[in-house]
Amino acid sequence: MIENLHQKLEDSYEQMVEWRRHFHQYPELSFQEVETPHKISEILTSFGIEVQTGVGGRGVVGTIRGGKPGKTVALRADFDALPLEDEKEVPYKSKVPGVMHACGHDGHTATLLAVAKVLSEMRADICGSIVLIHQHAEEYYPGGAIQMIGDGCLEGVDAIFGTHLMTTLPLGVVGSRTGALSASVDGFEVTIQGRGGHGSAPHDTVDALIVATQIINQLQLVVSRRVDPLQPAVLTIGSFHAGEASNVIADKAVFKGTVRTFSPEVRVQMEREIRFIVEGGCAALHASADIQYIHSYPSIINHAQETELFIQVAGKVLGHDQVIEAPLLTGSEDFSYYLQHVPGMYFFTGAAMSDPLANFPHHHPRFDFDERAMLIAGKTLLSLVYHYLQEEEQILVD
Repeated sequence: MIENLHQKLEDSYEQMVEWRRHFHQYPELSFQEVETPHKISEILTSFGIEVQTGVGGRGVVGTIRGGKPGKTVALRADFDALPLEDEKEVPYKSKVPGVMHACGHDGHTATLLAVAKVLSEMRADICGSIVLIHQHAEEYYPGGAIQMIGDGCLEGVDAIFGTHLMTTLPLGVVGSRTGALSASVDGFEVTIQGRGGHGSAPHDTVDALIVATQIINQLQLVVSRRVDPLQPAVLTIGSFHAGEASNVIADKAVFKGTVRTFSPEVRVQMEREIRFIVEGGCAALHASADIQYIHSYPSIINHAQETELFIQVAGKVLGHDQVIEAPLLTGSEDFSYYLQHVPGMYFFTGAAMSDPLANFPHHHPRFDFDERAMLIAGKTLLSLVYHYLQEEEQILVD
């Protein structure tokens, strides 16, 4: 049965590449997706799959009902693009100015469509159901996952799996880990209010710029002196604005930053420490502050049983030496919300270009990936579906 599923996927490879390149040429930004979900719905419908559109706003959900009763497993792919100019010189270069797929979401979508095609052709032999979650707006908070969950995309789902094509891993390698895989991400914006004045008379002012710089310096000590050194954390100040003229002391300063953590306890601690330092620093220097703290995506926390299944299944598909324990990712992913509702796991599929000079980081204007990685991702997902239902005695009949 597995060999049959994989062969059907290989037979669909050229179509998968064609789909990927179409989506790459016509990218759409988060929460602005119109043609992409329409195209996905059109393709799924052509396979005779039940389709719901507008799920959570712009998401698409397809359901394949097997010929026999059983459990339900979900697979997820995201389809939004980024506000970048595509600088690659390839035939499938983005045709939308200032917008491109620079993170592999076009490949995720094409892979799940090919998997859907294979499973739809085998539905008579399937015990249970497969839910195909095509998600909008992964790149932009609050993200499409939480909206689609709120609209019922996980109703009746027993487990969920997903993957991300990664150019940081070589082609042929897949990786994951039990527990935390990605970081949670929070953002903050601090407005320091002082009292402006003439640059020649600083004693008559409260210099918001100086207050802000003192606070920013103190914030750099949070990770090194307040957080357990065995617990990873990142605090980055990425934006700072104060003053306009050389002889005017600024009455207001604004800085923004991001916080990345893997532990829920450290996540709470980081916010507490930031607030303490900002409020204390302002009190000491006669200023005041407004703190806007935004809780964004939580960490991906992979479930142990489903992760162990992945390790065993991927080992059979690729060879056990090609399955690695993935390093912690300080980036974030709203797949994390699905795992707060149902068991499941998320894994990385190596997609590095064969030419190192053509291998650029995710979110880079020249980003691309080895399209053969879609075949590896698809085979792994098909095997996960097969073995999950089989081990639960909801058997895909061989």
